Amino acid sequence: MRRRLLVVLLAFALAAVAGFAVPLLQSTAAGRTQAFVLTRAGDLDRFAALAQQATGRAGAGTLAQEVQAHHTVYGEGVAVVDRSGRAIVEAGLRADDPAVVAAVDAALRNQPAARQAGLRPWSTGPILFARPIGTGTQVGGAVVLRAEPAAAAADITAAWVAVLLGALLAAAACAALALLLARWVLRPIRELAAGVGEVAAGHPGAHVSPRAGPTELRALAAAFNRMSDAVATSAEEQRRLVADTSHQLRNPLAALRLRVDTLDPHVAAAGRATYHSTVVELDRLEALLDGLLDLAAAESRATALAVAARPDDRTELTAVVAERLDAWRPAAVRAGVGLHASAPDPVEAACTASEVEQLLDVLLDNAVKYGGRGATVEIAVCRGDGLALLEVRDDGPGLPAEQLRQATQRYWRAPGGTARGSGLGLPIAERLVTARGGTLRVSSPPDAGLVVTIELPA
Repeated sequence: MRRRLLVVLLAFALAAVAGFAVPLLQSTAAGRTQAFVLTRAGDLDRFAALAQQATGRAGAGTLAQEVQAHHTVYGEGVAVVDRSGRAIVEAGLRADDPAVVAAVDAALRNQPAARQAGLRPWSTGPILFARPIGTGTQVGGAVVLRAEPAAAAADITAAWVAVLLGALLAAAACAALALLLARWVLRPIRELAAGVGEVAAGHPGAHVSPRAGPTELRALAAAFNRMSDAVATSAEEQRRLVADTSHQLRNPLAALRLRVDTLDPHVAAAGRATYHSTVVELDRLEALLDGLLDLAAAESRATALAVAARPDDRTELTAVVAERLDAWRPAAVRAGVGLHASAPDPVEAACTASEVEQLLDVLLDNAVKYGGRGATVEIAVCRGDGLALLEVRDDGPGLPAEQLRQATQRYWRAPGGTARGSGLGLPIAERLVTARGGTLRVSSPPDAGLVVTIELPA
């Protein structure tokens, strides 16, 4: 947009400068041409008058002196002929020259002279001027003057250089003004684009300056600030609602759990299946509430990182992986799943240890639940191109391609699974990773189970 605006403004500026400069160049050349022609016409009139008065030897001598003096001073040839075309006086110009003969012939016939074309800086060829001697009814000869336009062309060149320099300075001033105008107009738009990007990235309360640019853009910036505040307030209220609702549901759920556990010894054999299904649904409800609380905490943590991420946050991944493997090994043994880790070198990531622990808990919980008895879970830690990579791979059943895109959606669970969860684990992990500027990818290579790859800034 900046380029298009500058092109339009510069095109109009150059057109305006050219509209003033071109006529000025033409008028300058025309004025100097007119002065050149009038001067030579005056010289011709003077020589014609002297020739008409040169009736004796003294008059002829005066004419010859004047012609010779003109040739010496100005370097222009002059020839005076009688009515038969015979030379009377010659100075730097021969009367029998074909061009001179043609000019004399036209002057003796009293033919009007052609209009002199305008001189230009490149006009260097000599110009012939001719005038009859005598009156319109009695022509006694002709005067031919070969004028050199070099001096006039030099004057026109100097004038044109001055005009073009002025035009160039005016064009530069217009270009600078166009650049300042474009910057003044487009800077608020760039700030608005950056603000929209911050809001889209989840940064709450992103503001732009409402005092830059035209009035319309200032009003738009003020409206954007109000919208950003409303979005941040709405998101915060939503997080509080989820957290408060989860907390408020914990007490009645705990009471319900106590009553259900109390009923266990009194349930008859016929109602035992119904009782067990009730306990399973109660477990699922508790897991869902725990997931909602974790999601609210993850959203709050992500928002805090978006506002002010601490640059000194760093964690050595290998140590955290070893600690979480020890914590999850008993559960993996009960599920018949093997746990292994490979980390050849220490790898640091720009995050906290608690965040890595939460990520590993989510990924190991899914791998142990869904990998199946006899499966193997591999955890790999390595360093990439400015990134710390954490990969959890299992050789379980994996997921079809159409379900991989849904794996990080909230409350989604793989159909047909033997274990039941809240469907919030991977969404929570993805929110924590993206808040740190990383990425979480879920893939299922052929005959390789499920692979979850986390990339964090190193």
